[in-house]
Amino acid sequence: MIERYTPPKIGNIWTEQEKFSRFMEIEILLCEALEKQKKIPQGVSAVIRKKARISLPEIKKIEASTHHDIIAFLKNLSEPLGKYAQYLHWGLTSNDLNDTTLAWQLRDVTLLILKDLDVLIKAVKKKALKYKDTLCMGRSHGVHAELYSFGLKFAYFYQDLVNEHRLIKESLSFVAAGKISGAVGTFAHIDPAVEKYICKKIGISAAVVSTQIVSRERFAYYLSLLALTAATVERFATEIRHLHRTEVQEAQEPFFKGQKGSSAMPHKQNPIICERMSGLARLIRGNMSVAYENVNLWHERDISHSAAERVIIPDSTAALDYMLLKMTEVVKYLKVNPKQMLKNIELNRGMVYSQKILLNLMQKGIPRIKAYDMVQSVALDVINNKTDFKTEMLADKTIAEYLSSQELEKMFDPMAYLRNIDKIYKKAGLL
Repeated sequence: MIERYTPPKIGNIWTEQEKFSRFMEIEILLCEALEKQKKIPQGVSAVIRKKARISLPEIKKIEASTHHDIIAFLKNLSEPLGKYAQYLHWGLTSNDLNDTTLAWQLRDVTLLILKDLDVLIKAVKKKALKYKDTLCMGRSHGVHAELYSFGLKFAYFYQDLVNEHRLIKESLSFVAAGKISGAVGTFAHIDPAVEKYICKKIGISAAVVSTQIVSRERFAYYLSLLALTAATVERFATEIRHLHRTEVQEAQEPFFKGQKGSSAMPHKQNPIICERMSGLARLIRGNMSVAYENVNLWHERDISHSAAERVIIPDSTAALDYMLLKMTEVVKYLKVNPKQMLKNIELNRGMVYSQKILLNLMQKGIPRIKAYDMVQSVALDVINNKTDFKTEMLADKTIAEYLSSQELEKMFDPMAYLRNIDKIYKKAGLL
């Protein structure tokens, strides 16, 4: 993780200090569970909780010689405990701490992500409602297609974010699963009830079956959901980047007081946040690929996944949360230019109404292919001669055989294209 793209509340959960603090809590809970089973003397956990402390610099110093962070942690934790240190790590293996703590951290990080995603969803909903009846040009292949609602761009974004919020929330019971099952997951030296006790205490589920580790499928799935959400944010960011262009100018990423756009060109106001969204989304997709590679491990475990996970999981959660925070900022303060939208509609010179005329000709009994050719012929003349589609339609003698001027006039009603917008909004839960 780098500070630039790491929200502090996410970064704090992934610190080494926080990790070892959670290790310590799991060790104390282990003693509590063993006391309940009368495996160790009563009161041990209370003494350890009172005396236990860890020093990150000391752990690092010990690890320099042990080359094993868990052993370094246990040695440091044992120092102030005296005879009570013998009860630490009873029946555990390193990954009982690692995977259970990772699940615990993921639970806490995900709750923060869901909270920030909810804030973005509310901001998007507000804009969807505000611009529901604002006409703009709908485009396919980057080319003018038919009239569209600017609010519908937000409604589309809203619906995908709502679904992704649900998927991430539902994933927690699968993804945030710990294991306290010993060296290869057989509970050979510890009762399964201990696992249940510890996982319940820290608010996560317990893996149904584990080896020395929990299955890495869960992290591949989790990063898939993060990558999916990042891709959705990126898609909307790309939309804003296109609308921000000088030749379009329908919407513009906020440009704040004192902000500078270029070290060379004082006039520049670039969509830098939205461009950043694309870059971070690529990063998360790449991390997702690594998570899938981590699924394939030898037998009950090797550590080829370990180094990669220390990077890809914290980085991906931090990057996505950063994206959500910045996109919320963009959505809230987006500069929208409805007047320019209307000007851009006029660039089409009325050809956006071509399908409506096509369908009306078909209703008159003209075969679709013939009707299509009739309308396209007029459209091509408009394109080649830079004339006006409505004027050419009204003057075309072939069209006049089937459609009166009064009928044609009714077809050039822009708001008719939004007649079902409310129905779409209701389906999306926006009305």
